[in-house]
Amino acid sequence: MSKKLTKRSEDYSKWYNELVVKADLAENSAVRGCMVIKPYGFAIWEKMQAELDRMFKETGHENAYFPLFVPKSLFEAEEKNAEGFAKECAVVTHYRLQNDPDNEGKLRVDPEAKLEEELVVRPTSEAIIWNTYKGWIQSYRDLPLLINQWANVVRWEMRTRLFLRTAEFLWQEGHTAHATRTEAITEAKQMQNVYAEFAENFMAMPVVKGVKSDSERFAGAEDTYTIEALMQDGKALQAGTSHFLGQNFAKAFDVKYTSKEGKQEYVWATSWGVSTRLIGGLIMTHSDDNGLVLPPKLAPIQIVIVPIYKNDEQLEAISHKVNAIVKDLRKKGISVKFDDRDTFRPGAKFAEYELKGVPVRIAIGNRDLEKGTLEIARRDTLEKKTVAQDEVITYVENLLEEIQENLFNKAIEYRKEYTTVVNDFKEFKKAIKKGGFVSAHWDGTEETEDRIKEYTKATIRCIPNEAIEEEGVCVLTGNPSSKRVLFAKAY
Repeated sequence: MSKKLTKRSEDYSKWYNELVVKADLAENSAVRGCMVIKPYGFAIWEKMQAELDRMFKETGHENAYFPLFVPKSLFEAEEKNAEGFAKECAVVTHYRLQNDPDNEGKLRVDPEAKLEEELVVRPTSEAIIWNTYKGWIQSYRDLPLLINQWANVVRWEMRTRLFLRTAEFLWQEGHTAHATRTEAITEAKQMQNVYAEFAENFMAMPVVKGVKSDSERFAGAEDTYTIEALMQDGKALQAGTSHFLGQNFAKAFDVKYTSKEGKQEYVWATSWGVSTRLIGGLIMTHSDDNGLVLPPKLAPIQIVIVPIYKNDEQLEAISHKVNAIVKDLRKKGISVKFDDRDTFRPGAKFAEYELKGVPVRIAIGNRDLEKGTLEIARRDTLEKKTVAQDEVITYVENLLEEIQENLFNKAIEYRKEYTTVVNDFKEFKKAIKKGGFVSAHWDGTEETEDRIKEYTKATIRCIPNEAIEEEGVCVLTGNPSSKRVLFAKAY
């Protein structure tokens, strides 16, 4: 297969789809709307999962697992949540198949095997979890309850795109219960900060922290805290959300605790999650026309070493030297691959690892052995440098840090260039056409928000946490406004 990609400037969507497939991250499956995550793509998710899981546990959370199926009566107990997800639900109505009497060798749904109550395949787990929490929480001594689940969910999608929007995807969902409103809000904001720290420090993806407008808020929440990132095509990506649920689910499922004063009180709740959509964000933040560009902290292979040789004797001498380097790199916690396959030429290997976004490539040949040198190429800038073999460990350690920092700084510069402050609707439309974040005053009404979306396809991504209080007028209506919000077209 040709590894050449469509250029981003020609067709960004086609470039993205080709890259996901050609870099062996994922592919479409036999099930419409669902994807197969291939080993290289799943290795990126495992790195993400490991870091996030560590961060969750450092903030006091524990992992558990809850059923995939949710009885319809439980699902509809919290009305806003049920209404918000109703159109996306896959529903199980029967519990077995039988041989089809009219089609030999085929099966049909057994009409006699209808379930007494339909089961919803979880689009999110609040309902089944809060029904469970009712038996776990009796006293203030049981609080706070800080639980996370790594799972899959199903949200029926007609128009899908690998990683960004599929009918089934992988994610984590935190669900916590607290004694007071203040504690729950503190928890929701803390998890927003955890997500932002992960996005910026590991994904090298700058994000804006903020609160969702009423119309963009999670169904069943009182407030949704979000992190919003900007992709290279000027569209925004909602990268993670944390919800303050108030007492909505506690009341729907009658989850109460006895306070220190002996009173029965409803608990306060949060939920929060990120998904495999982060891999899509990672791709679109950093990658180029040559393929993936991965930040070292999340790259499955941080360094690849390619030998250049003419015969088995040269390969043996090179391998002896490389094995010592590999051992020393692994002692430093660096993941390294020595690609000594004899089925591909060095040029083909270079192209493969460039496409797959391996941060650092080392080439070593017979002349390098004689000179005591190595050729080191960095994926982010495609620069090459000759380095002494006895300096390689320290050099590579520093280079990985430098690449991580460079990717973040480059993404920050792009966001600065594509964040536009506007004061009227003519400027607004021009800025939206350019792409990126548009900072504008809004009068706070859902009607105005809907009209702006209708005219421009742009939505309010968030009301930034750092928004400065300032007197202004709404770009569309001219009504008073006290702060700017961020608009953008979004995935």
